[in-house]
This record gives sequence, structure tokens and C-alpha cells, in this order.
Amino acid sequence: MTSPRFPLPVRFADPTLAGIASALGCFSFWGLFPIYFKLLGHVSALEVLAHRVFWSAVLLLGLIMAQGQWPALRAEFRNRRRLRFYLLTALLISGNWLLYIWAVQQGRILEASLGYYINPLVNVLLGVLFLHERLNPRQWMAVALAAAGVLVLVIGHGVWPWISLTLAFSFGGYGLLRKKAGQAATLGLAVETLLLAPAALLFLIV
Repeated sequence: MTSPRFPLPVRFADPTLAGIASALGCFSFWGLFPIYFKLLGHVSALEVLAHRVFWSAVLLLGLIMAQGQWPALRAEFRNRRRLRFYLLTALLISGNWLLYIWAVQQGRILEASLGYYINPLVNVLLGVLFLHERLNPRQWMAVALAAAGVLVLVIGHGVWPWISLTLAFSFGGYGLLRKKAGQAATLGLAVETLLLAPAALLFLIV
């Protein structure tokens, strides 16, 4: 038996374990982003964003084709109503990316990082308000402790954390919209980056 050309994704029987593993993986990668973006401090944030959008589109398009999702991608682009939705989420996530890159390059890494520390709390809030999720008393206690920690950090920093709040709510809102849409993560992000890729490429050429 030949080995598969592309490795199969790791699957967890327990959805909670899958969520924890995914969160740890994402936040580990995000924790390394400031080092990379800081090294690109001589490049404008818009140019970094344009490269991020364009090459993400290229990578995701390759993944879509490798996974045999080309018909699904074409179907998404034929649906004008869904394209309007994807344009909204694309603007939301690209704005989030741009603000984060700019904040790191301006030496405001603490405020940017605090935004992603606040983000899980925003996700909980949005889940309760819009997805009708329910927390048990121990979970509410954990949320309260995390919120208290955020408040201490904000007070200690001594500056209104507009960068942190904008990052947290823009990413949280993006996640909520994508959750409501119910599309696969790779397919949805591919549509979003492909919508933005022409503008990104034009900016890089100019």
C-alpha cells in the first residue's frame, strides 16, 4: 500500500481536546509572529499585508486543488450573496492583520499581544450572546479570573488599549461570522484571500 501523497489531518475523538489542541497550536504560531514582523520593520505595514494576502491566496489555492475542493471553490464564487458575505469577512480579517503588523512595527507589541489575550474572552461573550452557549459556574469563574487579569494589565499599562480592543473584537467578530456561515476553514479563507489578491498584487506592482 502506497502512502498518501498529502498527510491526513490529525483527528480527535473528543471535540474539547481538538479545540484545546487547535488553540494551543494557533497561539503558539501567533506568539512567534512579532519576531518576524519586527524584522520587517523597514517595510511598510501595507506592503507586508499585501504580501501576506497574495501568497496566502497562492498557498490556499494549491491546497484547495490538492484536496479536490476546486468544484466547491467555484461554487462559492458563483454565489453572489455569499461573495458579499465573504467580502465583509475579508475586509474584517485583513484590517485585523494590518493593525497587528503596524502595532508590532511601531513597538506596541504589548498592546497587540494583549488583544489576542482578550480575544478568548470576546469569543466567550459572543458565543453566549449570539450562539446561545451556556457556561457552568466553574467556567464563569475562569472567565472572571481571566477578565480580572486583563483589567490588571490594562491598568498597569496606563493607556487606553484601543489597539488591543480593536484586534480582539475584529477577530472575534470574524470568527463569529465564519462560524455562522458554516463553511470549512480552508475553503472560506481561500475565497477571502482570492478576493483580496488582485488588489494586493496591484499594490505590490505599483
